[in-house]
Amino acid sequence: MCSSSTTSWAYVHPTCAWPRAVVDGDDVVGFVMAFHDIVWDPAADPTDRRSGIWRLNIDAGRQGKGYGRFAVRSVIDEIHRRGTRPAVHVSWHLGPGSPEPFYLGLGFTPTGEVSGDERVGVLALDPAAPPAG
Repeated sequence: MCSSSTTSWAYVHPTCAWPRAVVDGDDVVGFVMAFHDIVWDPAADPTDRRSGIWRLNIDAGRQGKGYGRFAVRSVIDEIHRRGTRPAVHVSWHLGPGSPEPFYLGLGFTPTGEVSGDERVGVLALDPAAPPAG
């Protein structure tokens, strides 16, 4: 079983974790790791299963060029392909340098939840939309 605490076990749980390099030609410009169909908070609700983004890092010199948007779109496409969840979840730190404007600009909305010290956001998926793949 995969839970939100399995982040460090990404390669041991390939059914839950989806790590990918973000590349432009031969250059690695970032990294994204998605999670699929995990139990979000087993203690609070063992039936609350979610998919989304665990990590998204784009090289500072490459930000603002569409790589992050591409990575998020790739995660959405993979979630559609797997048919695991009707929404994409992500969490982010607040404060200076926060990626909140990026995620809000992509249509994520805060859920009101906090995971650790991070705000949780969600983007509902159109169940009829096919993968862009």
